[in-house]
Amino acid sequence: MSAPIRVLLVDDQALVRAGFRIILESEPGIVVVGEAVDGAAAIRQAAALQPDVICMDVQMPGMDGLTATRAIVADPTSRAAVLVLTTFDREDYLFAALQHGASGFLLKNASPESLVEAVQVLARGDALLSPEITRRVIARFAGTFSPSPLAAAPDAAPVHGAHRPEPAAVGMLTEREREVFELIALGLANAEIAGRLYLGEATVKTHVSKVLQKLDLRDRIQAVVYAYEHGIVVPGAPQQR
Repeated sequence: MSAPIRVLLVDDQALVRAGFRIILESEPGIVVVGEAVDGAAAIRQAAALQPDVICMDVQMPGMDGLTATRAIVADPTSRAAVLVLTTFDREDYLFAALQHGASGFLLKNASPESLVEAVQVLARGDALLSPEITRRVIARFAGTFSPSPLAAAPDAAPVHGAHRPEPAAVGMLTEREREVFELIALGLANAEIAGRLYLGEATVKTHVSKVLQKLDLRDRIQAVVYAYEHGIVVPGAPQQR
């Protein structure tokens, strides 16, 4: 049997933590190993308990959840993926969470099943990035890193060497890995990439893993951010077919 998923709960409200604990521990294969009431305590608990997934609130007294997320993700000894949970569907929270290294973003009014699924997804090493959030991420970074606004995600296209020199790590990608990387940056899921490149989903998943490893990225959320920051994908250009 595989080891259980170890979860750390971080929220200043005891009732919220208790509710999350009941939901998660009702699922076989998930165990809550600790709780923290603020960001500073979360950093200490993450180091001491080495959880697989941290459910992180944003607004807390003292150190907030985003600051704690950045510190935990930057710790080379930490293996935890951070799932940011918030009451408010605010874009500033979403993008700050992703830029601070969170691997997922979920509203607290989501269903219990969604919370369990999110923890399981992050524990597998994947990112929780719905198509809607993908489009919002792409639109935000397109507006930040390109002089022309992004009207819609499908209008973006890979443009080699645009705006700024490519990092040396990108040159380590094979031609196929480069294609997969560019399609990740356009917000395509593995099944969509498989259809676009006429590959099996298992093959695409292998390519995705190699891309993340070579570029030293945690997940495909960071891949989207990385692609826009380094000009791998430039919005407004005709999409290549």
